[in-house]
Amino acid sequence: MSSLVFDTHKFIRRLREAGIEEKHAEAIVEAFQAAQSEMQPVTRDYFDVKLKSEIESAKSDLIKWVAGLLIAQAALVAALLKLFTH
Repeated sequence: MSSLVFDTHKFIRRLREAGIEEKHAEAIVEAFQAAQSEMQPVTRDYFDVKLKSEIESAKSDLIKWVAGLLIAQAALVAALLKLFTH
């Protein structure tokens, strides 16, 4: 697992320069570090699975639309044939 490495002293110094009290700056840095340690990296496999799922969903929707349009077209042709043959 990879982790994000940053200079906590520099982070605290920047917060202090922005007007944040030292104890608050330290608490912010500690909270940031805790959140960072709980992060789950998003892998390429996750994106591949997600993308494949989206493609399958789009493919299914497209097939439904095309089938519906073919049925509607067949009904229209049948109606027109009936209208013009009588």
